[in-house]
Amino acid sequence: MPIDHHTDNLVSASIHSPESMYHTIRSLGIVPFFSGLVPGFSIEEYTPEEYWFTDEELGPWDWKIDVVLYGDIAYGKFLYGGKSAFATVEWYRELMNWKRAQARYQPSGSQLTVMKEVEEKGLVTVREVRRLLSVKKSAADSLLMRLQNDTRLVIGNIDRVYRGDDLHYSGWQQASFCRPEDLFIDFDLDPGHSPEASLERLKAQVRRFVPQAGDDQLLKLFR
Repeated sequence: MPIDHHTDNLVSASIHSPESMYHTIRSLGIVPFFSGLVPGFSIEEYTPEEYWFTDEELGPWDWKIDVVLYGDIAYGKFLYGGKSAFATVEWYRELMNWKRAQARYQPSGSQLTVMKEVEEKGLVTVREVRRLLSVKKSAADSLLMRLQNDTRLVIGNIDRVYRGDDLHYSGWQQASFCRPEDLFIDFDLDPGHSPEASLERLKAQVRRFVPQAGDDQLLKLFR
């Protein structure tokens, strides 16, 4: 899929394909997948309704696979306490710099066990975490969400799941999780300034597109 990086500084008027979704994410820098805390600022709200889960089209839910495969976009549950989001490497490292400096985002207990497994294997799935910790799926999902929100893990790969006698694909997917340091091995993840400066840069980036966003809103978005 060819990419025209000259369009990176222009936010697409509407998302209508994997390519336009990719360019929109690059333009926004960091953005939630679904609408919520900051009205008007999400992939969902940039996408016309007719592209969401029709008989012919799965829209951004499926296009995110292509976006992840480009290799320079972080995807995972790392905004607003564990909500799905996208970020370019530049803006994800600002989030890493901000969060990893805080005590509340340090892994402990079972999280450290999972991180050791990821470090050894490179990628893990929910099923592997369940087996590793002998826990139910809900507990494994919760632990992986926390590690994503703490900027310790991102989604490194997504496989489409084909079901039934006709191997029909209806949107079921299986994600694999890895460390951002392993996904973005060709990028420098040190922004070179303080965590507090990273937070201010993140807030200013969102305000480029949503000037009315309040400080409390943005603090919640990046927590």
